[in-house]
Amino acid sequence: MQPNETLQQELLQNFGPRESMDYDVVIVGGGPAGLSAAIHIKQLAQKNSQEISVCVLEKGSEVGAHILSGAVMDPIALNELFPNWQELGAPLNTPVKEDRFLFLSEKKSFQTPQWLLPSCFTNHGNYIISLSNFTRWLAEQAESLGVEIFPGFAAAEILWDEETVVGVATGHLGLGKDGKPTENFSLGMELRAKYTLFAEGARGHLGKQLIAKYQLDQDTAPQSYGIGIKELWEIPANQHQEGLVVHTAGWPLSSDTYGGSFLYHLENNQVAVGLVVGLAYKNPYLSPFDEFQKYKTHPAIRGVFKNGKRLGYGARAITAGGLSSLPKTIFPGGALIGCDAGYLNASRIKGSHAAIKSGMLAAQAIASALAQQRQHDELTAYPEAFANSWLHQELHRARNFKPAMSKGLFMGTMLVGFEQKILGGKAPWTMRNTKADHACLEPAALHSVIHYPKPDGELTFDRLSSVFLSGTNHEENQPAHLTLKNSSIPVHTNLPIYAGPEQRYCPAGVYEFVNKEGIEHLQINAQNCVHCKTCDIKDPSQNIVWVSPEGGGGPNYSGM
Repeated sequence: MQPNETLQQELLQNFGPRESMDYDVVIVGGGPAGLSAAIHIKQLAQKNSQEISVCVLEKGSEVGAHILSGAVMDPIALNELFPNWQELGAPLNTPVKEDRFLFLSEKKSFQTPQWLLPSCFTNHGNYIISLSNFTRWLAEQAESLGVEIFPGFAAAEILWDEETVVGVATGHLGLGKDGKPTENFSLGMELRAKYTLFAEGARGHLGKQLIAKYQLDQDTAPQSYGIGIKELWEIPANQHQEGLVVHTAGWPLSSDTYGGSFLYHLENNQVAVGLVVGLAYKNPYLSPFDEFQKYKTHPAIRGVFKNGKRLGYGARAITAGGLSSLPKTIFPGGALIGCDAGYLNASRIKGSHAAIKSGMLAAQAIASALAQQRQHDELTAYPEAFANSWLHQELHRARNFKPAMSKGLFMGTMLVGFEQKILGGKAPWTMRNTKADHACLEPAALHSVIHYPKPDGELTFDRLSSVFLSGTNHEENQPAHLTLKNSSIPVHTNLPIYAGPEQRYCPAGVYEFVNKEGIEHLQINAQNCVHCKTCDIKDPSQNIVWVSPEGGGGPNYSGM
């Protein structure tokens, strides 16, 4: 994480100046958006006989370590990026063979007839994948084109020249818990660029700063998020149906809470299972992690996991607001791409194809600008190209999905069904989100406590054993990357008014209220953090600020 401004100045005075490297393009984030942008810039440079230097910073210990998704991929953007992706060995090995959509009550399930399913819930031509493995493959393609990738280096600071972004600096290494340098201290490095792309994923901490500084969201609806919690299982062959995609709505979530589950049968007798819970929920007693564990006990679901073995666990926030919540994506010197901007299509539960396409559109704008010997200006060609793309058309058709589903399961289902099946996504109206997710949480006095069953250790599990499976690790002697604007708010506001929601919305056991000598205080177990960003989004007082820890920390996902 970055130290406070005074300490930062002292560090630079005592240990500086920082080393600096210059590139044409610096990309923050080695996910599908960032890597696709890097690849396409290099492709265009080769085509036009340009020399363009490109660097990608990835805070995970390796590319893919922090990548988590369901995932079912629509290959539409990949077909554009690599028309020969099959020859190149892209790990899209499991074509979807069957779609099922179930509405769950506590004990029963009701399957929607295929002819009633909107097109957003049909996946013919798509593939069930591990997005972390796919991202590793993208990194191989990028490096073969000459892209420099630096895993284990977290971009912690934006570099400015007055009001223009001119690059980023990596976080300092070897700061102790008190923020002071240890004997292992070394300054971060400056990476300066003609253009900088931010591809950090949902609620990127630098993207958040850019949106605030440039007021990029002043003309848009509030962004809306969900938390996706996922497990990877290996199950007996006789319970496995390779290529089967199952989505559900309803139980265990109440009808006024947006969300739903996924269950995807991959190759090698593996199943990816997860629950997405919209973070606009009202009841502070709700625990997304425990709702997910409870979901697996449903009679229509639990049999899938009989005699199976849990292989992996993870959690990540996703953007869900859609087109009306998309901020302005450009500013002097750079742009937001992928889920840092919010291109995910919540109606399809898909964002990787949108991330790839947005990266490609930004790449085209950059290659053109550099060919004209421009730098540090606004890449206006990027949003213009988006407005004329198939991605814009897709998001426009889905623009009312999240606002409609926010009206409750039954009303939302009818509205979405009418718009998508009857009107073909061409409704003459546009609905908008009206409140930020944190503002939707209501006082605990208005709600009943939700009692969750104890985990059995076979089908359902606790947080800490789950975090262990994520491979999460942080250097212990470093400043906490989960910071509080006001240390008194958790105990004096969140605990008495909202019953301490931090201990429930976090899927990794980071936050717990402990009583020491009769005094309550919030204990932050930052070493457990899986970088999901839920706390930064849902804290009702917006008192928690997520900043980057030392590079290489966090989860180490494999096959997720």
